[in-house]
Amino acid sequence: MDTYDAMFSAGYILNERVARRIFDALGENGPLLAIMDRSGNCWASDPEAFDQMCPGDTVLQNLWAQVDDGLEPAVAQVGDKSVATAQLATEHTNCGYLVLILAHRDAQWTQATMDLAEALFSQIALVARLIETASLLSDTQVRCYSAYGTSDAPAN
Repeated sequence: MDTYDAMFSAGYILNERVARRIFDALGENGPLLAIMDRSGNCWASDPEAFDQMCPGDTVLQNLWAQVDDGLEPAVAQVGDKSVATAQLATEHTNCGYLVLILAHRDAQWTQATMDLAEALFSQIALVARLIETASLLSDTQVRCYSAYGTSDAPAN
């Protein structure tokens, strides 16, 4: 796939918009969250921290395979951190995956608070759907104005 094709794909643009909205709301001491698409692009709430704490491609691929098989969210314990993943998709766009990394947490603590992670994932998916819907409505409105502007209808 051409780099420009990936940058202007619906998923890439939606991920950019979702990341801007969500990461601003997380706060400075919030959880470490990333959106990763199937093309290898990554949007992280704290890119430096994510690079240091990322569990590696093998762990992420295994978690994503579990998500693709229907186990959502998929959770793994890597050293002293927990990693939870879920799919990020809307009606029209498969954006990839959400990756939540919780430092200095054991598997027992993570399982006890998994409801909160699921709620966070659901809220992010809702934000993505709302952004996509607003974008589709805006595009439709522009097309309507454009079609009206090129018609032979008299302007009053």
